[in-house]
Amino acid sequence: MIKPKKSLGQNFLIDKEILNLITNLTTINGSTILEVGPGTGNLTKCILNNNPKKFIVIEKDIKLSQNLKDKFNNKLIVINKDILEINENSLSDEKIKVFGNLPYNISSEILCKWIINFNNKFWFKELILMFQKEVADRIIAKYNTSQYGRLSILSNWKLNIKKICDIKPTSFYPIPKVDSSLLIFTPKNNFHPIKNPKNLEKITRIFFNHRRKMLKKPFNQLFNGDEKILNKLKINLNLRPQNLDFDTYYKLTSEFENLRS
Repeated sequence: MIKPKKSLGQNFLIDKEILNLITNLTTINGSTILEVGPGTGNLTKCILNNNPKKFIVIEKDIKLSQNLKDKFNNKLIVINKDILEINENSLSDEKIKVFGNLPYNISSEILCKWIINFNNKFWFKELILMFQKEVADRIIAKYNTSQYGRLSILSNWKLNIKKICDIKPTSFYPIPKVDSSLLIFTPKNNFHPIKNPKNLEKITRIFFNHRRKMLKKPFNQLFNGDEKILNKLKINLNLRPQNLDFDTYYKLTSEFENLRS
């Protein structure tokens, strides 16, 4: 048996019931599929059983990627690279359905990279992804809650997000110390226009650097106390960062861009 590498955040999904649940969440037959971090290929096998048109897997671990080539022959395209170094737009001319039991240590980094690289063109149809439950809770958090923050705001900008279920540690090998959650992301038809997504990252970083403090200091840092913006967006500087809803952060980003154009 291949020994999982802790340094790569490897926890292999082995629960057949969960594997079947995941593959039944979308139509695989005739679709272009990408699986991120396939590991020993348990989910890979289930996906292949549903006859994808084209199947790409990205596996950073060289031993695991060779094992996948040996195990599945030429039924799939194995890319032995770090997902963070991949240009997703170059993978397929068709939009892709993505599956991923993402490594816990870089899961939010992967998601943020994908969101920032969307521009106005989505390279995927849907993302079916597994996260550590704590990270998933931050992704789906609503404003006025303790989990709400940068990841919530960035994730909900261009994506509809639906939680499917929580998954117990015993569904994995080795058994992690935390629960996981399965989420589905689909592109929004309408979203607030922002010229450069990195500006949204900057705005949220500065505001949430001091999440327990009032909005006055970060607002003054970014907007020099501009009362026109305060009045336009109806912002009370006595509130805290988690008290502003998604749209207010997207509009603040647009105002920030307008000041610099």
